[in-house]
Amino acid sequence: MTNDYSLPLRLKNRVSMSHPVQIKNALISVYYKDNLEPIIHELNRLGVQLYSTGGTETFIRSLGAEVIAVEDLTSYPSILGGRVKTLHPKVFGGILARRNFESDGQQLAQYEIPEIDLVIVDLYPFEETVKSGAGQDDVIEKIDIGGISLIRAAAKNFKDVVILASKDDYLELGEILKTQDGSTSIDQRRSFARKAFNITSHYDTAIFDYFNQDAQLPVFKQSIQKSQVLRYGENPHQKGVFYGNLDAMFTKLHGKELSYNNLVDVDAAVALIDEFTEPTVAILKHTNACGIASRSFIKEAWMDALACDPVSAFGGVIIANDEIDAETAREINKIFFEVLIAPAYTDEAVQVLREKKNRIILIRQKVELPVKQFKTLLNGVIEQDKDLVIEGPEQMKTVTNRQPTAHELKDLFFANKVVKHTKSNTIVFAKNNQLMASGVGQTSRVDSLKQAIIKAESFGFDLNGAVMASDAFFPFNDCVEIAAGAGITAVLQPGGSIKDQDSVSMADQKGISMVMTGIRHFKH
Repeated sequence: MTNDYSLPLRLKNRVSMSHPVQIKNALISVYYKDNLEPIIHELNRLGVQLYSTGGTETFIRSLGAEVIAVEDLTSYPSILGGRVKTLHPKVFGGILARRNFESDGQQLAQYEIPEIDLVIVDLYPFEETVKSGAGQDDVIEKIDIGGISLIRAAAKNFKDVVILASKDDYLELGEILKTQDGSTSIDQRRSFARKAFNITSHYDTAIFDYFNQDAQLPVFKQSIQKSQVLRYGENPHQKGVFYGNLDAMFTKLHGKELSYNNLVDVDAAVALIDEFTEPTVAILKHTNACGIASRSFIKEAWMDALACDPVSAFGGVIIANDEIDAETAREINKIFFEVLIAPAYTDEAVQVLREKKNRIILIRQKVELPVKQFKTLLNGVIEQDKDLVIEGPEQMKTVTNRQPTAHELKDLFFANKVVKHTKSNTIVFAKNNQLMASGVGQTSRVDSLKQAIIKAESFGFDLNGAVMASDAFFPFNDCVEIAAGAGITAVLQPGGSIKDQDSVSMADQKGISMVMTGIRHFKH
């Protein structure tokens, strides 16, 4: 049964939630004044009383609009070098007062506090200051105190107050002022409040990250403002969103939007190609390289990358680290692929590649990439450093009687780069800076090896004189024995098994060389 007094209270709250609010008084204090002028003119047309501080006050006066300085409202000047300007009951009282609470209204009248219906405030550019490399003192001064307090107060009282916390919302507010004559709905105010709390949350995360650069406080916080809704996730019945700024990473020349699976493959492709400095092309399927080659010219690299596994290349993601010319484009144009990425294309190459409708053509831009990786797992998140280590010839310790030749060391380096970016358990065969075959994602290392041999033979590769790389140690000597029988002459592995010597002895028995790096490259 409903209590007698509860129904009127609920009705009163319902009315307060749905009724429009007319803007009569506005507080404006912003760092960025771009596109603010039309709003000032519109508020002035509507007869709204403006309150402001500092540079914003000067800007408003320059537009011919009347404005009251916050110092005149509070009877206190800006102090401490501008650190304290708006932190006063006469400001926050006018923002936080609940219009449907009679006692709040009485206190406003008692202390001569105007109701503030609109707050336009942004925040000092903290992130930009950090990125500029500024010293600690300059960074600390860009931690906003008054602004973020005003935003939170206005957003909290969204039932009665409009909060605008970003210049990105100026156009939306301007349209509302024009079409609704200074009146706002509860849905509009709630929407602005949602955006405001997003801004303050992101701002606080950036400040925390600055103070926690040494990770002394082990907590997980991420805040990424830009997002792109994807067609779907990994499968059509799953929703997908990318959080980040793809436009900063790539310039799209042609094709549809990247899908969830495209993005996963593109991420793997970027990580792989960044291991190489000489002209290189890689083809990936399901994050694994099915073809990769380094050559003096990009067309040669493409032809030899495709030769690795022309069957798996169908529908793949292609990435190059050098400009794609027209001749190379014509060769690439002969197969179906999902995505092509390169740092540049000639105009003629672009025309060739645009001949087919759905393929995605991207120019990769130079942007700083994260050095951490994380993903949801069970009821939490796991995070790790990216695997940014790669062992070259100088880190390869020969453990067999036979020393690898200079040519083999070069191929082992190439193979090690590929194996690092291939799903475990994995075995990679390479010769002359070309992937010959790989065994990918098998539950036993010997199965990966056998898979690689079958693939190499199926595409006509001669493994005699080729090298083999393994992402982890050999628990038994069978892999070395089988590889030697297939023609492999040099083997790279991290070592670390209690039975390492068995594999070394087998290599000596077969007359092949083996190097150990001491670094494992599992990839799950």
